[in-house]
Amino acid sequence: MSQALKNDTFLRALMRQPTEYTPIWLMRQAGRYLTEYKSTRARAGSFLALAKNPTFATEVTLQPLARFPLDAAILFSDILTIPDAMGLGLSFEAGEGPRFSNPLRDEADILKLTTPDLNKLRYVFDAVSEIRKALEGRVPLIGFSGSPWTLACYMVEGAGSTDLRTVKTMVYKRPDLMMHILETNAQAVGAYLNAQIEAGAQTVMVFDTWGGALADGIYQRFSLNYMQKALSNVHREWEGIRIPHIVFTKGGGQWLEDIAQTGPDAIGLDWTINLANARQQVGDRCALQGNFDPTAMLAPPEAIRAEARRLLNAYGNAPGHVFNLGHGISQFTPPENVVALVDEVHSFSRKLRQTL
Repeated sequence: MSQALKNDTFLRALMRQPTEYTPIWLMRQAGRYLTEYKSTRARAGSFLALAKNPTFATEVTLQPLARFPLDAAILFSDILTIPDAMGLGLSFEAGEGPRFSNPLRDEADILKLTTPDLNKLRYVFDAVSEIRKALEGRVPLIGFSGSPWTLACYMVEGAGSTDLRTVKTMVYKRPDLMMHILETNAQAVGAYLNAQIEAGAQTVMVFDTWGGALADGIYQRFSLNYMQKALSNVHREWEGIRIPHIVFTKGGGQWLEDIAQTGPDAIGLDWTINLANARQQVGDRCALQGNFDPTAMLAPPEAIRAEARRLLNAYGNAPGHVFNLGHGISQFTPPENVVALVDEVHSFSRKLRQTL
């Protein structure tokens, strides 16, 4: 794993070091907007069969890099691998998203919950190793996990939910049970991310998709607190190389100060956040990643380029910006629009650097 990186712009940006341009990668950059992804998924037979096969996972991870000059690769996997390994019975129904056959509703089941045997997640670590080898040092590889709270949402609800009624009721009614789930998840997330790093991931990201559904005060206790616990056990360095940590709470813009205080190297931002204000708020404590509205990717290329310039100007010339979408790319995005976005981010940010 000691091969030198040919493009380390993304890692340098995460550590707030000067870069020649603003690096860019896209959440869900390997996915349904690419015909080649749909072809590979059809060959695999199902989403889970695709995610659990390291060869297929490597193939789809590399597909967007073959099309676009992106500055990072991200492991192709799913955030629900941990609860699946805990025995909750994960499946994906067409048009319905993930579903667990054994959700955590009963007190006895919750108290029996333990961290999973990492050998049940070997397919993830094998994929990381295979992807890292296939990249040949081209760009860094991102490993990731769902946050303890976001995992708990699916584990208790049993599927996606519009109001998270069951899990949020448990927060207020039986906080002791919720804390047991979150404590177990935090330990599992820390061990899971460490295993990804040891397999070859060069940075790790925690996706807190449902943190923004919590009330102020509750978010800090039941989501941020457990993300901090998980990451406190995650390697900051491996084999002499710095491993940056990224935290992303969708809908968490009002808590930037609290998130920055927990010590991540970078904070992911959704599209509702003013980038200039966010930069001023966090100062030089951490980098920022974001925050182009994914729906804007459905606009004509010139509108996409204009919006990219607006965000780059909003951030300004300081180091520490990784350009990304404010959430995952839509399956309806034309690939040629990604070409326009990546080109504009790279070319316009180079011009911005020259004004220094």
